[in-house]
Amino acid sequence: MRRVHQLLLTFVLLPFAMKAQQPATLTRDIANKLAALPLKCLELEYPYKTGIVFTDSSLASAPKNYHPAFYGCFDWHSSVHGHWMLVRLLKMFPDLDRAEEIKSKLANHLSENNIKIEQQLFQSADNKSFERIYGWSWLLQLQNELQSWNDPLGKTLSKNLKPLANQFSTSYIQFLDKLVYPIRVGEHTNLAFGLCLAWDYAIASNDEALKKSIHDAAIKFYYNDKNAPITWEPGGYDFLSPSLEEADLMRRVLPLTDYRKWIYQFLPGLFEKEIKVLEVAKVKDRTDGKLVHLDGLNLSRTWCLEGIAATAGKNQQAISDLAKKHRDAGLQQVFSGNYAGEHWLASFAVYMLTVEKQP
Repeated sequence: MRRVHQLLLTFVLLPFAMKAQQPATLTRDIANKLAALPLKCLELEYPYKTGIVFTDSSLASAPKNYHPAFYGCFDWHSSVHGHWMLVRLLKMFPDLDRAEEIKSKLANHLSENNIKIEQQLFQSADNKSFERIYGWSWLLQLQNELQSWNDPLGKTLSKNLKPLANQFSTSYIQFLDKLVYPIRVGEHTNLAFGLCLAWDYAIASNDEALKKSIHDAAIKFYYNDKNAPITWEPGGYDFLSPSLEEADLMRRVLPLTDYRKWIYQFLPGLFEKEIKVLEVAKVKDRTDGKLVHLDGLNLSRTWCLEGIAATAGKNQQAISDLAKKHRDAGLQQVFSGNYAGEHWLASFAVYMLTVEKQP
């Protein structure tokens, strides 16, 4: 059976391997295989990891009762970006094999009533910070995808989701106004990654208040940073690079000339002839939900490095080569067969392959 599984992985990933000498791109065949992963868990209620605060017994029930839209795929944020991924793939490949099934599930999950119930939880005093920052940001990314989908279903679902997106936009502005220090971690509460997704939503939605709030926070927290301690990375549970995500945010908010001056001082090790930092992350146990984070780190490092290579104006080939090493390592694990990684890694792969890298 192990040999059969290895052969299956080779078949699934062959299109990626064939493109090893150029940036990987999505094909319809690969999109079909990727879409199957969130479809496998979108309505799988258990196992489920909740992070809500129980102030009384009213929430002591099945997660589906208080998360009727996003109850599958192990946790709330993974369900959200699973929905995002399916929308993005449908927009790119409207003729996906399971397109009608995807549309049906999206319509059922993202109904107006379901979103109202989801919104109630975030309106309660005890859970107003639930899924801050990661889940908030992916929800905004989902709304960004829906509102730019030229399809009647997309317009309906965008309208349904808009109240929750508006709530998160307001919550972000309030939070950033109170935040004294940046959150420099490699997991869900990483501030820079969340602000990247929120920034892209703000730009597309003409949300000027959110855009200003993110810009001001980025300048306040990161503009004077120099010589990032990137040699300390990764941490054992990281799926985001604190240093590279910061660079990815500043690439968005700074004018190109200012960004180049900033990045040369922030990550000087990337602009040496031989880059000696950021070895590909390794995982010894892919059944461990925390250790498998490092497979995601290889994918998230890839999109950050590709963004730097596209904008920094120096050492492009060496940075691109480093990105390719991470990309190849990360893509090889998307179809690992272990639920600990499969319930979320496909979303990272799709984001990496499709996110805009140009300034």
